[in-house]
Amino acid sequence: MPPLPPIAFSSEGQIAVATLDRAPVNAIDEAWLARLDEIVGLVEQQAATVLILRSAARVFCAGADLALMRSRFATEAGRSRMVAFVGDIQRVYARLESAGFVSIAAIGGAALGGGLELALACDLRVIADTARVGLPEARLGLLPGAGGTQRLTRICGEAVAKRLILGAEVVAGPEAAALGIAHWSVPADALDARARSLAEGIAALPAAALAACKRCIGAAGDPRLDGYALELSGTARLLASDDTQERVRKFLEERR
Repeated sequence: MPPLPPIAFSSEGQIAVATLDRAPVNAIDEAWLARLDEIVGLVEQQAATVLILRSAARVFCAGADLALMRSRFATEAGRSRMVAFVGDIQRVYARLESAGFVSIAAIGGAALGGGLELALACDLRVIADTARVGLPEARLGLLPGAGGTQRLTRICGEAVAKRLILGAEVVAGPEAAALGIAHWSVPADALDARARSLAEGIAALPAAALAACKRCIGAAGDPRLDGYALELSGTARLLASDDTQERVRKFLEERR
């Protein structure tokens, strides 16, 4: 019997679910990362509207695999491979972030280092009140290199990013929501239901409109892009679609 994948995948209608399932703490190695990359491609191929990322374990994701770090830390060549691997994580997380579907991270347990960086690459984050999150790499003389310094600063602002990263601070779910790291903090036993409810509400919206909105929102933080121009071109494409025309027509008729 072949080994189970480190991330399980299922889909029903417009909602897909990726369940992190590499015991005991969903540590990130090459196989785990390749599977995440594969799942992003599967969601794109199936044209699903929403992807929920959750964990089968008590920990959401504890970051890089320690055995992998031990195997590479001792030599210069090994350390170079570690840097290359961090670059691979950056690439896959960026692919998730820029995908046309909406991603929801359901953080039920600790999300540290690369685990929090994964959640930050998602569009929405709902966290259990008992979960803890942080980017504590500075304790090891490192930095959060899989997008953590950039996304946390963009999402929460420089003050919060400096507080967490420079202080190597780990915070609980309610404070994570208060700081803007997560959008919602809920009781642990309500996490999956809340994530599913969010997904169902989003999945009821037109996928093309959601993808266009994501592109425009992403452009706001990219000086290379003209977000206003993207708004106009996106509006033109959507107005030309039969689905949008029908929705707008119905909306206007109902309000006569």
